[in-house]
Amino acid sequence: MKVLNNIILALVIIGAVNWGCVGLFGIDLVGTLFGGMSSALSRIIFAIVGVAGLWSLTFFGRVSDEEHE
Repeated sequence: MKVLNNIILALVIIGAVNWGCVGLFGIDLVGTLFGGMSSALSRIIFAIVGVAGLWSLTFFGRVSDEEHE
């Protein structure tokens, strides 16, 4: 499970960097690297990063559990 959580964290970081580049520079790195925002591969990557973001919500419960120990 720890490996999966590390992969999820990496995907969330990739998503954050991509959104940071969109906000600061107007460049969509994922879209640029994988054939545009509407390409199938880009949409799959966006979906995977989105699911990783939802999964990372479970980290909040784990962090608060660790604080109580």
